[in-house]
Amino acid sequence: MTNHIQQPAKRKTTVANILLIVGLGILLCGESYFGYRLHTISAEQEQIKEDYSVVNSITFGIFSVDQWREKISAVVGRQVNGFSMTAKHKAALQEQVESQLNGLINKTVAQINKPQKGLGAKLKKLAFNSFVDEDELHAMVPTFSKTIITKINSPASRKRLKEIATSKMDQLEDQTYDKTEIAKNAMTQQMFARYNVSNNADFDKTIKNKVSAIEKLTYNYAYAMLGCVLLALVLWLILRRKTQLQTTLFIMSLLFAFVLLASSITTTIIEVDARIQTLNFKLLDENIAFSNQVLFFQSKSIMGIIETLIKQPKPDSIMVGALMMIFVIILPALRLLGKGLHVWGNDRLAESKVVRYLAFESGKWDMADVMVVGVAMTYIGLNGILKSQLSNLNMDTGPLKTVTENNSSLQPGYLIFVAYVIFAMVLSYILKRIAKPHEKEPQVLDEENVPT
Repeated sequence: MTNHIQQPAKRKTTVANILLIVGLGILLCGESYFGYRLHTISAEQEQIKEDYSVVNSITFGIFSVDQWREKISAVVGRQVNGFSMTAKHKAALQEQVESQLNGLINKTVAQINKPQKGLGAKLKKLAFNSFVDEDELHAMVPTFSKTIITKINSPASRKRLKEIATSKMDQLEDQTYDKTEIAKNAMTQQMFARYNVSNNADFDKTIKNKVSAIEKLTYNYAYAMLGCVLLALVLWLILRRKTQLQTTLFIMSLLFAFVLLASSITTTIIEVDARIQTLNFKLLDENIAFSNQVLFFQSKSIMGIIETLIKQPKPDSIMVGALMMIFVIILPALRLLGKGLHVWGNDRLAESKVVRYLAFESGKWDMADVMVVGVAMTYIGLNGILKSQLSNLNMDTGPLKTVTENNSSLQPGYLIFVAYVIFAMVLSYILKRIAKPHEKEPQVLDEENVPT
């Protein structure tokens, strides 16, 4: 009779577990898909921004002699080609010419009127004073000056002056160069081909549109992942009293945690972006401008940070990278595995010292929560330093005006990592509630205390 009652109950439990696995499996697949897409588009965003920072690097902009040469030459070329003498210019130039001619006359007369020693020199002085009137020469200066100005302002003379000025500018351009132009041209052509654009303006516009679209997608996928995990926790809340389903719930929850951990360590968590938004410099009443000059850009995931540290030639950097790998990635994964073995394994495996240590005691070595605080403090510190330093570059002195921009930010990977840490804490709490008890060792009584 008892067996007949137990069999339907057992089948009912089995069916309930299967349905639970299917339901949670669908959510797990959804979380895994969203995590994979988050990882791929985060890597794509990182590459796009890296390409943008290379093309708009300050090395190829404000710090490039070639860029300044081209911009200054263009300004001077426009000034030369557009030059025309106004009435004001003519009056000023005529005044200068008259001053020079009057000075020349005065100097000549003074030279001739000096005391002369030779007979020939004295005769020349006498002839000059007899036939030349100094006042008449000065009176003729305005007429000579006007004739000179008219000649200079003729079309033929202006053309010749422009040709001379242009040739001198060309010579100066040929003598002024650096070694970045060839590298910049090769790099920009490659980047333009990659993004199917033909100039810097189209490149910047394309990158801006791509980044804007990707940023929306990354947060949508992150929120979708968190939604799947939240639904799993809701199931725990609903079924918390169904002891026959707790093992299935817990093992599936561990798989959710594994996906969160894998996604969070491979997705960008922090981005540092400092740039000069605009630099305007006045030259000959024309504006020389540079825009979107990237001073510094770095975008890293936790794995990217560890990889960078390990690749450094310094032993201390390698050690820090190795410790991060152990205490932020390997140990948290082992803790999840230990929890699963304790709940799902047989009594001997569940109660082994290694499994119990990983499940209950290893939390003091788990540095995932410390990493959450560390990344947040690093971001706050870097953000403050960048704002302070960039504010020193902001200036407006009339001829020169600069505007800086700090685009540093925490990325969706950080949000997922925080969610993993919180979810892992919840699982640790749940484990203590459903953990298998220690098998009690039998007491050995002293013969003296054995009752007779």
